[in-house]
Amino acid sequence: MTANVIGASLGAITNFLIGRYWAFQSATDSISGQAGRYALVSLGSLILNTLGLYLLTEYSPLNYIWAKVLVALLVGVTYNYLMQKKFVFRK
Repeated sequence: MTANVIGASLGAITNFLIGRYWAFQSATDSISGQAGRYALVSLGSLILNTLGLYLLTEYSPLNYIWAKVLVALLVGVTYNYLMQKKFVFRK
């Protein structure tokens, strides 16, 4: 679980920079406003990923690796993308 938290934190920083300068091309907006919104979304993502990983490893027959892949894909494709597009890097 500790590795999950560290990985999510480092991934969040990288993802913010890629989203701001490349994916959503919104470098003209206030970086502090985007960073604040991004921090909220990242916290939500961390909670969803950690909770999902905990639930799947404790209450299902999936091993850690498959649970991590499943939860990361589900949270990344739905929650993260939509929140970044509509809330963090909105135009």
